[in-house]
Amino acid sequence: MKLALVVVAAALSISSFAEPVCAATSQKVEQSVWGVSGLPSYVNMYLYVPDTLAAKPPILVASHHCQGTAASTFSETKSSFVSLADKNGFIIIFPEATGHNCWDVGSSKSLKHDGGGDTHAIAQMVRYTLTKYAADATRVYAFGGSSGAMMTQALMGVYPDLFAAGVAVSGVPCGCWAVDYSGDVTSNGQWSGPCAGGQVTKTAQQWGDLVRSMFAGYTGHRPRLQLWHGTADTTISYKNLAEAVKEWTNVLSLSGAPTTTDSKFGGTHELWKSQCGFGVLETFAVDGAGHGVSWDVNTAVSFLGLDQVGKADPEAAACPLGGSGGTGGSAGSSAAGAPSIGGVGGQPTSGGSAGMGVSASGSPSGGAPGASAGASGGGGASVSGAGAPSPAAGGSTPGGGVVTAGAHSGGAPSAGNQGSNGDAGSPEGCNCALAGHTSGGALRFWSLFLAGLALVGRRRHGRPRTA
Repeated sequence: MKLALVVVAAALSISSFAEPVCAATSQKVEQSVWGVSGLPSYVNMYLYVPDTLAAKPPILVASHHCQGTAASTFSETKSSFVSLADKNGFIIIFPEATGHNCWDVGSSKSLKHDGGGDTHAIAQMVRYTLTKYAADATRVYAFGGSSGAMMTQALMGVYPDLFAAGVAVSGVPCGCWAVDYSGDVTSNGQWSGPCAGGQVTKTAQQWGDLVRSMFAGYTGHRPRLQLWHGTADTTISYKNLAEAVKEWTNVLSLSGAPTTTDSKFGGTHELWKSQCGFGVLETFAVDGAGHGVSWDVNTAVSFLGLDQVGKADPEAAACPLGGSGGTGGSAGSSAAGAPSIGGVGGQPTSGGSAGMGVSASGSPSGGAPGASAGASGGGGASVSGAGAPSPAAGGSTPGGGVVTAGAHSGGAPSAGNQGSNGDAGSPEGCNCALAGHTSGGALRFWSLFLAGLALVGRRRHGRPRTA
């Protein structure tokens, strides 16, 4: 009897220390590891490496909105990009401008290739990741809403040697935010009123020359862009979409008139194709939508090519000689040594304007429910994925891949739902925890084991099952 009690106690003790169960989480990488001298100290890097990594993984940079964080962006994209990363094995970089509200996309440092600004910091994150994980230098992409959209367009312009494509939701042309930008966090110097209000206008040639000046002498491939904007946006004027079209048609050597125009997603859809017939500039003007414009996950994922596993970038596959617009030709070389294609995205919104909380209402396949979008200033709405209405919004959107940003009604920008970066785990992004045995199968195992001990009258050593 005493032996049985001892064994029972031992069994319960052992069962609480089972095999580790690992799940990928967003992990911070210290700037001392990925950075170089002169970068902004407030920019942090969080890295999401799925448990099953592709042999030559693509990279996605997901930049937050004003007052956002790496954690909130992880939460907002969990059912879309993060879920897809788990499936297709690509890596996501979540940069964070800690304590600086919005991204710097207006300073001379950020609007110059390796100039020491926020864009330079993100470029270094990409270079580190390319080397660390033997990632695919020809498949580096960027995504963001509001301030993150500005950063996306800025990255496309300043770092065309690193980025292949970007998707920007409610942003501004690369370089627009420099007007009246001081960068002073305490005096709202991060905000460009003229640009936000749609008052900064240039000719296509002027916009193109501005972008080309940011990386003087660069003659390689230029990245493609997909732009979304609501026609009723009062935070970042809808006029900025037309200015961005002028900018990127010039940079990509495209006609001012789109190749095709139709109606899609509640507004006007325009597509510009390169000389080889591949779509390299795509815009969606959503009628009546404000700053919290809805955008389609499947469309964005397909444009970036992240729905393809183990394949070349779709543009590179369609245009193997680099005839995709701009000066075309050979790929630039990244700091990691491998050839790369792409460009820089735009600077995120700054200052006291409403920030945009982006969230998915469904996985790219329309299955999983999405995280709530960030409410703003005092009346922002949120949507959830398929299924029950979101408590934050009181409604739901069918899980078909539609993503909605938090609406805004004045006040300070919203960070959206705060996510969690998880407990500290391994540097590879796998958070391991010991799982306790509470399953009926485990208890039945030990009951039979103890019964066997009583029958045979001798000790046996057993190992608990994993949960």
